[in-house]
Amino acid sequence: MKKSTILFALLWVISLCSFAQVVTTIPALPNGDQEITIIFNLKLAKDARAKALLGKTSDVYLWSGAGTTETGDAFQYQPAGQSNFAQPFEKGKMTSLGNDQWSIKMKPRDYYAVPSTLTIRRLGVLLKSGDGTAQTEDLFVTMYDNKLNVAFSQPQEKTFFANANSIVPVIAVASQKANLSLTVNGNTVLSATNSDSLKYSLNVGNISGAIQTVKFTATSPTETSTAEFIVTVKPTPMTEALPAGLKDGINYLADTKVALVLFAPKKDFVYLIGDFNQWKSDAKYLMKRTPDGNRYWLEIDGLTKGEEYAYQYLVNSTLAVGDPYSEKILDPNNDQYITSNTYPNLKKLPETVKSIASVFQIGQTPYPWKTTNFKRPSQENLVIYELHIRDFDTDGSYKNAINRIPYLKTLGINCIELMPVTEFTGNDSWGYNPIYYFAADKAYGTREDLKKFIDTCHENGIAVVLDIVFNQADYEFPYVKMYWDGSQPSTDSPFFNQQANHPFSVFFDFNHESSNTKAYVNRANEFWLKEYNIDGYRVDLAKGFTQKSSSNDNQFRQYDQSRVDILKGYYDNIRSFDKDAYFILELFSEDREEQTFTDLGMMVWANLNGEFRNAVKGNASDFSRLSYKAHGFKNAGAIAYMESHDEERIAFDALKNSKAIFSVATVMERTKAAAAMFFAIPGPKMVWQFGELGYDISIDQNGRTGKKPILWEYKDNVDRQKLYKVFSELIKLKTTQEIFKTSDFQTDLASTVKRITLNSASQKIIMVANLDLEQKTITDVFPSTGKWYDYFTNSEINVSDTKTKYVLAPGQFHVLSNIALAKPEANLVPWKLEEERILASAEEQEVGIKVYPNPSEEIITVEVNTQQKGTILLKINNLLGKPVFESEQKDAGKIYPIDIRQLPQGIYLLNVSQGEKQFTKKFIKK
Repeated sequence: MKKSTILFALLWVISLCSFAQVVTTIPALPNGDQEITIIFNLKLAKDARAKALLGKTSDVYLWSGAGTTETGDAFQYQPAGQSNFAQPFEKGKMTSLGNDQWSIKMKPRDYYAVPSTLTIRRLGVLLKSGDGTAQTEDLFVTMYDNKLNVAFSQPQEKTFFANANSIVPVIAVASQKANLSLTVNGNTVLSATNSDSLKYSLNVGNISGAIQTVKFTATSPTETSTAEFIVTVKPTPMTEALPAGLKDGINYLADTKVALVLFAPKKDFVYLIGDFNQWKSDAKYLMKRTPDGNRYWLEIDGLTKGEEYAYQYLVNSTLAVGDPYSEKILDPNNDQYITSNTYPNLKKLPETVKSIASVFQIGQTPYPWKTTNFKRPSQENLVIYELHIRDFDTDGSYKNAINRIPYLKTLGINCIELMPVTEFTGNDSWGYNPIYYFAADKAYGTREDLKKFIDTCHENGIAVVLDIVFNQADYEFPYVKMYWDGSQPSTDSPFFNQQANHPFSVFFDFNHESSNTKAYVNRANEFWLKEYNIDGYRVDLAKGFTQKSSSNDNQFRQYDQSRVDILKGYYDNIRSFDKDAYFILELFSEDREEQTFTDLGMMVWANLNGEFRNAVKGNASDFSRLSYKAHGFKNAGAIAYMESHDEERIAFDALKNSKAIFSVATVMERTKAAAAMFFAIPGPKMVWQFGELGYDISIDQNGRTGKKPILWEYKDNVDRQKLYKVFSELIKLKTTQEIFKTSDFQTDLASTVKRITLNSASQKIIMVANLDLEQKTITDVFPSTGKWYDYFTNSEINVSDTKTKYVLAPGQFHVLSNIALAKPEANLVPWKLEEERILASAEEQEVGIKVYPNPSEEIITVEVNTQQKGTILLKINNLLGKPVFESEQKDAGKIYPIDIRQLPQGIYLLNVSQGEKQFTKKFIKK
């Protein structure tokens, strides 16, 4: 054999390996109604999880589906029995061909049970281990009609780049014998008659950026079919320094000119493609590379002012991504589901663009801010309302949220914390799967709508804080996709860890010790504060801003100097241009670390959900950590909350999980008492949306992060309306009375009867609440004699003896002041502070009788704990002594529900007798 022939054969083999595919079929152009053989070469799989399949001789299975559209769901029809990915699927058992190649034979229509009326357009396939722990990426097999068809089995890409002087093996196949021809740039290079395939070796040459179009044609007496691909020689970018003043992302230079800059270290070349060049990678739009090789940039002129241009960066010829700094993106897979009411005149991408693209627009009209002198509430005086736009009003839009601002202003809150609104994957989310950090998600409306929402909040004295997610990003974030290794970020990623160093990451974990990550986060933080006039940030999973490895929270929450330095760096950067922006950390680290941050002026979340749920249910609870002092903080930097987006709803839990049988009205009363304690402690507070109306839908309904019912009709329910008004009054006290900022306060919050005392030079306020399931007698309520004022009952109390005993029914609370305050609306609570008139006997206390809830509308529960045996008789008399209920119970030590719905409203006496012993309890029917 001649030396040249040997070299040619070697080049063919090398090139063939370079362009080979994971999955091939026999025949090459399969039809859904004929038997086909599907062959996998696992050595070519890209997913890192496929490595565990290499070397196997058994335990490899096909997981697959069939689709009836060319670009839609390829798993639309699946074989019967294919349901558990973690178990072997015997029907899909593969046959080993050796050398990590596997095959399976099938007739697709029968295998997938596709109706005969539908044409199978493609198959979705992957190989997996029996237990599903190892697998390939999703792969696709194109299916053809039963007619003359042609295709390239090599190469399969329609457009791609090749190295200079490389040989591209071309295998062109037809579905039946015909006259065949192959042309390169219009010149015939190969032909055959009565044949079904052609093979050719295409030398791409050595001219940088040279393009060759290869076309294959098959002709029969009745049909003609064609296919083509375009190959471009990988170009060598021009090296040129970045002009002064240009920054990463979009740079508007003039009314017709922009410059685009992409930070992309370790990439070979980047084309700019978009509306301005028909989405083609021609030489004019090859981006220049900076001398350090880290950035690509290009200026574009001749653009139309006011017109929106969509664009992408085509990186290394294989990956088209949006601009990580773009303020608007277009998503070909999800934008179609955004209504024109939510986002009018939304630009559409060409059908040929299959992935997310960015948008720039020269000459945008700046938003006309109405409120330019907004004064942010002091941190210690914040009452934050955590709000999720999707679940706040009917169409989940900024526009409808704007219409609800008067409701929030009346409630009295002075800050709204928006759950994440930067672009996230899809349209339906909590937002903790971010993909574009400078773009407002279009599912909620336009950028102008969001700015109007913020402007209107400021106009009404309400600050706006954004929940930002810089612990993790989802796959569609350009800097995840650009540095990817099958199933995880690549080892050379400038931004991401391959695996999170802690156990709480859901998507892909940022490396916050990377200078690249820090630069990006700082840019984003500055952008939202300046462009949208927001007032600060709540940092999601701030505890994850570390490279320190931990396997459980006991390790993760320990003081971490690196984490402190990283977060302080972001905070200092913000403070360099905004001296009083809020910086709130969802941290939950040990108090020593959190104190470090609050000493600097940051705030941290303080979760009291479990304690408040227990209290409203009547269980043991401890509110002590409502106080920033209990955390060891010098400043009021602990943002306490009863509920958040992440916690079960108090009202739901009380109605479903309390041992007492509570009515909605009773739960509302008990929530009032809990709220009185909550708002009384000095320091910032947070309310989760609709907590002020006693929202009683579980966090897990429709899935934890799924859409929840929007129940504005709650406002029309008298009991819920009174809860709202009590919240409003408590918030008004907190935000208008200086004493609620005092550092001189005492608490007794560990028992079921809770007390708070606020002190100033001239005023005292006492908060007391009974969150037990039975009435309690308390003493030492008042620290001094004289006239006191009961805020919610609009009554005066003349205290002559500080040792006077008072009776508190379950759920009863009082706000008591030694100075008269403006009177709230009457009848927001059903009781007054009354002195004790009848003491429970020692025998009654010994027998342990409890009646709850009290007051009640529907059911009271009688709990009798006694050591004696024998029948127990339960009687209810009204205050005139008339019997209204009687029941004999044979089992002692039990819990007895009594239905009181037929009783008129009023006070009743419950008599419990066992043998010669009798005991009496008073309860109220609402």
